[in-house]
Amino acid sequence: MTNVLLLGAGFTAQERARLTGAFDTVSAAQADDLAAIDAATRAGIKAVAFKGHLPLGAAIMDQLPGLGVIANFGVGYDAIDVTAASERGIKVTNTPDVLNDDVADLAVAMLLAQSRNMIVAEARARSGLWAAEGELPLNRKASGSSVGIVGLGRIGREIADRLAAFKMDIHYSSRSEKQTPGWTYHSDVVSLATAVDFLVIALVGGKETEKHVSAEAIAALGPRGVVINISRGTTVDEAALLEALESGAIAGAGLDVFLNEPNIDPRFAALENVVLQPHQGSGTVETRTAMAVLQHDNIAAFLSGQDLLTPVN
Repeated sequence: MTNVLLLGAGFTAQERARLTGAFDTVSAAQADDLAAIDAATRAGIKAVAFKGHLPLGAAIMDQLPGLGVIANFGVGYDAIDVTAASERGIKVTNTPDVLNDDVADLAVAMLLAQSRNMIVAEARARSGLWAAEGELPLNRKASGSSVGIVGLGRIGREIADRLAAFKMDIHYSSRSEKQTPGWTYHSDVVSLATAVDFLVIALVGGKETEKHVSAEAIAALGPRGVVINISRGTTVDEAALLEALESGAIAGAGLDVFLNEPNIDPRFAALENVVLQPHQGSGTVETRTAMAVLQHDNIAAFLSGQDLLTPVN
């Protein structure tokens, strides 16, 4: 009997093989594909292995009457309607911790790449313009600057620890004050932005954090301010961010996440003061393997009646 649905188009061959080798599975690239699965098969599905950012809400859950767990591939689960799942007695899991290092590493890399203008500089060296036109204008020193972490959770803490090694003055905002080695707490993001040179967004996605970094917060950064976002495109007011980047109201940005991924606003491509990445924060072989294993292990635990490893609800 089929007991696991692979939902999403993003599974790699290795990830798919791990799941199909362990469970009796059926696949659907998107929600509309569920209609092609016969009712008896859908009734037997007890677990969903979910990968992607398309909404997974009540309408999908109601097509799977035997569903007991949704195992998400990723730490962010804002695409899943957890409230609807809880109302139906469906557990949700995610893959926290195993990706913290990679996401934090990329945040630091984008901060350094933006401050040292590394994308433009690499193109100049590669194209031969260095010899033809000479050196670039002087860049900006990152070490010793002030940085604000928006959301001092698992990933935010890893970012702060790394930037502390760059002799940065660490500020942060969070739901509550954390135990830190003397870092400065701000109760709101506008106050945080006013106090720092770099603003690193490390929030969870979802309706509660939508446009948390508001137009007011972006303006508060000022003309030397830089936004780094490795959370979700929804956590910042993207329209206000684009306007500030284009007008010079802030100095720049490093962005791994956007609204409407992968079809991001083409205005970003025209900006030389922005480092753009294709949502690859956790994109290393080691981390993606660990995420796939944890997704598998949560499903295996549920089907065998054991405690889930990383429950969300």
